[in-house]
Amino acid sequence: MSSPESIGQAPAAPRSVSALGLPPPMRRDHQGLWVIRGSMSSRRYWCLAAIGLALPLVGWFALARFGTVNPVFLPGPAAVARSAIHWLTRGNLLDDTRISIYRVVAGWALSALIALPLGLLIGTYRTIQALLEPLTDFIRYMPAAAFIPLVMLWVGIGESAKIAIIFIGTFFQMVLMMAEDVRRVPMAQIEAAQTMGATRAEILEKVILPSAKPALLDTLRITMGWAWTYLVVAELVAANTGLGYAILKAQRFLETERIFCGIIIIGLIGMAMDQIFRLVHRLAFPWLQTRT
Repeated sequence: MSSPESIGQAPAAPRSVSALGLPPPMRRDHQGLWVIRGSMSSRRYWCLAAIGLALPLVGWFALARFGTVNPVFLPGPAAVARSAIHWLTRGNLLDDTRISIYRVVAGWALSALIALPLGLLIGTYRTIQALLEPLTDFIRYMPAAAFIPLVMLWVGIGESAKIAIIFIGTFFQMVLMMAEDVRRVPMAQIEAAQTMGATRAEILEKVILPSAKPALLDTLRITMGWAWTYLVVAELVAANTGLGYAILKAQRFLETERIFCGIIIIGLIGMAMDQIFRLVHRLAFPWLQTRT
C-alpha cells in the first residue's frame, strides 16, 4: 500500500540501465558503412557496386594506355571491344553464345534433377547418408577433365559429351550441398510434425522440403556458377562452336583480344543469370530479405 507522502506525487523515474550495472542496449545504425550485417539503401549499394566494377576497368585501361604491359599479354579495353564487334558482325558470336548457354544449362539442369531427390534423402535418412555420402565425397575430388577420355568412349563426341562433362563437374558437389541444406532444417519442426501424426512422406513433403527451399535455391545459384567454369573443359571434346572453343582457338593463334572477349562475355552471362536467381529468391521468400 502506498504511503501518505507518496499520494499525489509523480511516480519515480525508472532507473537507467547503466545504473543497474547492465550494458546499454546496442543501437543498430542502418546507415553506417561498417555495421555488421547492416542494411543499406539500394542507391548506396549500386553506387558502391559501380565503383567496384569500374576500378579494375580503370586500372586495366591505365596499364594498356601507358604501355606498362605488352599488348600480346594484356590488350587494352579498346582492342577487346573491337574484337567483340568483329566477332559479332563477321563471326558467329551469337551462335557461340547460344550453344554454350544450352550446354551449361542442360548439364546443370540434369545435375539438379538427380541431385535434389538424392540430397533430400541423404540429408534426411542416416542409412542413405552412410551408403552414398562417402562415395559422393570421394568422387567429387576427381577432376572433371580426367573424365574426358571415358566420356568420349561412353557417349561419343557429340553434344551429350559436353553436357556430360558439365554434369560431372557439378553433380557431386550439388548433392552434398543439398544434403547439408536439408540437415539444417530444425529437428524441432520434424518432432512437432511427428507428434501430430505425420507420416514420413508428409514430413518430407510438408516440413523438410518447404523449410529447406531457400537454401536449396541458393545452392542451385552457386552451382550454376560452377557449371560455367567447366564450359571450356567441356568444349575440349571435339567442339567446333561455343565460347569455350573460341577461347581455345584464339589461344593457338595468340589472339589475346578474343580470349579476353570470350572471358568477359562468359562473366556477363553468368552475372545476369546470378541476378535472375537472386530476383527469384527475393520474390519467392520475401520474408528473408534484409530491410533497407
